Amino acid sequence: MKQLLFQEFEEVSAKQWKQKIQADLKGADYNEKLVTQTLHGIDIKPFYSSEDIEDTLKVSNPAHWNICEKIFITSAENANEKALNKLQKGTEAIWFILPEKEIDFAVLFQGLPEGLPIYLKPEFIDADFVKKLDSFLEVKSYKVFLQTDIIGKLARTGNWFNNLKDDHEQLDRIVQDSKNFASVVSINLSLFQNAGANIPQQLAYSVGQLAEYLNHFSEMDLSEDQKKKFKFQFTVSLGSDYFFEISKIRALRWLFATIATEFGFNTECHIVTESTKRTKTLYDFNVNLLRTTTESMSAILGGADAVCNMPYDAIYHKDNEFGDRIARNQLLIMRNESYLDKVGNVAEGTYYVETLTRQLAEKALEIFKEIEKGGGFLKELKAGVIQRKIKESAKEEQEKFDSGELVLIGTNKFENPEDRMQDDIELFPFLKRNPRKTLLEPILEKRLSEEKEQKRLEEEKQSQPTQ
Repeated sequence: MKQLLFQEFEEVSAKQWKQKIQADLKGADYNEKLVTQTLHGIDIKPFYSSEDIEDTLKVSNPAHWNICEKIFITSAENANEKALNKLQKGTEAIWFILPEKEIDFAVLFQGLPEGLPIYLKPEFIDADFVKKLDSFLEVKSYKVFLQTDIIGKLARTGNWFNNLKDDHEQLDRIVQDSKNFASVVSINLSLFQNAGANIPQQLAYSVGQLAEYLNHFSEMDLSEDQKKKFKFQFTVSLGSDYFFEISKIRALRWLFATIATEFGFNTECHIVTESTKRTKTLYDFNVNLLRTTTESMSAILGGADAVCNMPYDAIYHKDNEFGDRIARNQLLIMRNESYLDKVGNVAEGTYYVETLTRQLAEKALEIFKEIEKGGGFLKELKAGVIQRKIKESAKEEQEKFDSGELVLIGTNKFENPEDRMQDDIELFPFLKRNPRKTLLEPILEKRLSEEKEQKRLEEEKQSQPTQ
């Protein structure tokens, strides 16, 4: 006999819950006491119910996520050796950063298993290079995602790879000639996250770039079949706002599908995530382990295709086996001991996350429509509007950090005065300002704790005994 659970309880509406809460507050203001304002322009209520998700957004998430690791290519032999070593220890996807065109593909991919997802990010644009790689892949079974993003390059550095005309011509050739890649165009949300943009801005600016690409590709002679097979990638950095970051990935998928539909392109996108640099700290660096854990969990529960975890010491240490192993093991624990790979689309139907997903998508659409009214993402970027908006958001977040309202444990709360870092720094961990001529103002990445850390390092130097 089928038995209904909780049938003896009467249904309680959201209005009744709120009335009960207000009675318990005994005259205190409900909004002041229990509603939390956020940097993302969304107020968090003390409870959510089915009444909040009457108009949920349909989001399709992958059933499986891959553990991914980055490798900066110094030589094909060295990169191949590192990749094989990482795969042996549990990594499932490799993210190669390629600084130069001279590379032996046969050596780089030697021994890598068939069907391996490979992300390849060239720090240059060259259609002839891509055509050569495409020919190499024709007799291989790798799933290679080429990360071409000319607009992202302009936003990050203030300059094109070469110039506007040549970059677009190179991009057109890459799109037309590439037949053996899983994807060839990537959009980088990480830049906006690391520069201090709030989540609706990150989403709006990424779909603003998407619209620029789709408008451009619509002018090309692409067949309907090519459009339907064309798959975009997004690189997304995740911060420490746990539920907001889960919702961000879900909102991105919905926004992408909505806009791609209007242009007749494939409505599925591929999302690879990494931890944000913005919340990482130099002092009490072990706390970075906790931050990257929740950030990776947000990526998984939000529905990322691949998750690349940042080593806890990445901001000040060169690549090292210990840091890489810990970062990889964090993801292995989530998979094999926390069972976060057993169910797909786990956030679907949760009142809070569903509500946040819709609210973030709606706010992002509002910003996106304003960008389109202003002439599109490129025009707004050239006019400095995008940069100004990000600076405003970053300033607000920085002020909350400086005042202690936004807490980074070990840095602006519960600091260890005995902590010393001066002798351990192998990489420059602060914003680098290299004066150079640019077409427009670049969007600069900066961690929240930089000024505080620079001050502490200076105090360290001054406290050292003179020789």
